[in-house]
Amino acid sequence: MIYPSNFENKIQFGEIRSLLKESCLSQLGKDKVEKMAFNDDVERINTLLRQTHEFRRLQEEADEFPLQYFYDMRASIKRVRLEGTHLEENELFDLRRSLETIGGIVRFLSRGSDEGVYDFPTLHDLTEGVLTFPDLLRRIDQILDKYGKIKDTASPMLAETRAQLRKAEGSVSRTLNSILRAAQSEGLVDKDATPTLRDGRLVVPIAPGLKRKIKGIVHDESSTGKTVFVEPAEVVEANNRIRELEAEERREVVRILVEFSKLVRPHVNELMYSYQLLAEVDFIRARAELATLMGAMEPRVEAAPVMDWVSARHPLLWLALKKQDKTVVPLDITLKPQQHILIISGPNAGGKSVCLKTVGLLQYMLQCGLSVPMSERSKVGIFQNLMIDIGDEQSIENDLSTYSSHLLNMKIMMRQSNARTLLLIDEFGTGTEPQIGGAMAEAVLNQFVKKQAWGVITTHYQNLKHYADSHEGIANGAMLYDRHEMRPLFQLAIGQPGSSFAIEIARKTGIPEEVIREASEIVGSDYIQSDKYLQDIVRDKRYWEQKRQTIHQQEKRLQERIDHYEQDINAVERDRRDILAKAKQEAEELLRESNRKIENTIREIREQQAERESTRRIRKELEGFKQDVEAFDTKAEDDKIARKIEQIKARKERREERKKKKKDDEQKAAEALRSAALRDQKVRDNVIAVGDSVRIRGAKSEGKVESLSGKMATVIFGDMRTKLPVSRLQLLAAPSEPAEGDAKAETSSQPTKMDVLREGLQSYKMSHMTQDTIDDHRKNFKQDLDVRGMRGDEALQAVQYFIDDAILVGMPRVRILHGKGNGILRQLIRQYLSAEPNVTHVRDEHVQFGGAGITVVDLG
Repeated sequence: MIYPSNFENKIQFGEIRSLLKESCLSQLGKDKVEKMAFNDDVERINTLLRQTHEFRRLQEEADEFPLQYFYDMRASIKRVRLEGTHLEENELFDLRRSLETIGGIVRFLSRGSDEGVYDFPTLHDLTEGVLTFPDLLRRIDQILDKYGKIKDTASPMLAETRAQLRKAEGSVSRTLNSILRAAQSEGLVDKDATPTLRDGRLVVPIAPGLKRKIKGIVHDESSTGKTVFVEPAEVVEANNRIRELEAEERREVVRILVEFSKLVRPHVNELMYSYQLLAEVDFIRARAELATLMGAMEPRVEAAPVMDWVSARHPLLWLALKKQDKTVVPLDITLKPQQHILIISGPNAGGKSVCLKTVGLLQYMLQCGLSVPMSERSKVGIFQNLMIDIGDEQSIENDLSTYSSHLLNMKIMMRQSNARTLLLIDEFGTGTEPQIGGAMAEAVLNQFVKKQAWGVITTHYQNLKHYADSHEGIANGAMLYDRHEMRPLFQLAIGQPGSSFAIEIARKTGIPEEVIREASEIVGSDYIQSDKYLQDIVRDKRYWEQKRQTIHQQEKRLQERIDHYEQDINAVERDRRDILAKAKQEAEELLRESNRKIENTIREIREQQAERESTRRIRKELEGFKQDVEAFDTKAEDDKIARKIEQIKARKERREERKKKKKDDEQKAAEALRSAALRDQKVRDNVIAVGDSVRIRGAKSEGKVESLSGKMATVIFGDMRTKLPVSRLQLLAAPSEPAEGDAKAETSSQPTKMDVLREGLQSYKMSHMTQDTIDDHRKNFKQDLDVRGMRGDEALQAVQYFIDDAILVGMPRVRILHGKGNGILRQLIRQYLSAEPNVTHVRDEHVQFGGAGITVVDLG
């Protein structure tokens, strides 16, 4: 039940209907908007909301949905039920286009990812039983052209008639032009005159005084009377023939349309049903457009009365303020079985009536199947009865005063109320003497509580506020007011009553202080003090609510930070296990390769016919080496990685402390940079000379300059002599900069193959003979590897052994000669080197020394 009959006007639902109609594409949708009504069928409401939600998603995901040609052909289709009637040419064209749209909609909504599973299932349900009439479309295409005109080929008779008509019109046109040229030569007609059409007949324009110079029939004259239109006698018969042919053409067109209407007549009911799909789609589209306009959503509606709304907005107020670049204060309201009636108090113009209308309008919109502007966290339900008492309902005709009309509304509400009724009452109990009005309101309110009705009621009466505090099922609410700035906040706070702020508002409006003081004395100090205490409660409530929100936000941020740290710790733990496993695997592989190298060394000693005793001693040391490798204890590695993890945690804890020391560190760094700059300047002023100790920029190896030739220098690194540009050399007197590979080693916690090998070799004592063998291998190691001419797999194997040897002997930089060619060999080698953890940098050699044909590899 909806009460009273003008309920929609009271909550301004008529404006919502108007917005919906503006969004419709045709009268089909507008008729659906007019028929839209309140209902309490939860399945129907949820279906309507799902339709809107799916259509909004459809608009976002698909551009090809057919939304053109929404023509209302229902009246024309109904007309052809009578024998002998037919569709006109333009109606046939609209029927063809609208049927094409219906077919496109059915095809689109029948698409799906799997058999029986559709992309938009709720919308697809609308297409059930809808026919698309392909035979009618084909027949229309045979009759009409793409512009909606009857084709000449629609029938043989029509083609013949139109051919004769064109021939007759051409003959008349030629005759008229001949007569017109003769009349122009005689000066009877203006030089720029042309034949024209009057009453379907071709005529010649001529001055009134000369009309008898041309024999014929005068058909018309211009509005000014300066021109008459004469049909020459020579073309009268021809024009008559044209009129006859036009009549024959029209009869044939009508015959074709009648014949087509006979095809339509058996399918009138099916066609009317198909146009219901157009109406539904138009209505759904309008609902989707309105939802987007209002920023609304489609909640899941529960069958029972539920009202837990978060950030609800009055849509019309929101749209009006949006045009003024203003915002609406959202409404949070909760009604539940334990507190199903809310008594809202507060100052005048504080938003009580707006709150009431917002509840009424949104609930009514929801139960009409419309989207509602509120947060997705909201919970909504349905009511069987919606009743409202708002505004002045006095009636001269019915001899009702304002208070009498309120009492009549209360009588009906008490009679019809139940546990599924929502009551909306504004200024409860007003219109009569306050004391008896408040008492009557309290008694009526007691009846609503007994009937377990739900409601939102606004009032200024203190006794109703006290009643809400002392009875179950009812709660107080207040519209907040800023007492310092003397302005309403339009915020609803549930849990305590609100003050009317009558004294403050009166003082703000300029009422004399004497009048305010006298009024205060009349009501008594107890009332003034109680109202003041109420204001203080509201203020304190607001203050602590803000504090609660602040603490909640801080707790949320703290929890997010804790979760982030826990994720980091878990990630570090996973990385630790992965690094340890990989390090162990690489260490085992490298140690096996070391065994192979040592075996090769022994074989070389044998081939060189070394003494038997020396060979036996070497083999014994080798066996001891193997036993040490097999007994390699990884616990030290575990402890080392665990220490790394602890260091990472410690660094996080010391982060704040480092921020405090940042300023001092920056000053020290600046001073160090200045000192380094001075030293670098001194070094740059020096000229590199023969015998100087130098190193290649970015590398660790130290060398000595053997000779200088222009900008080139010959430098000895160990047993290797290299020719380099002087610009690439750096005097050792300059401050050393950490190489790129060193930086990576310092910042990375991942143990490399070389780290594992070195620590593994340090964990047990190596014999002098084995150490001498490795030292000898280091002396014989060549810094360059030539793989030109090798196959890809051979070259990769050679590079792998070469890099392992370089790591074993501690070589910081090596070169691989692979040639340029097609670049395939270079690419394979670079891919392998990029995956090798001990390789810190890879680049092409300088163009003077081979360029892209040589890869320079820096090892860490």
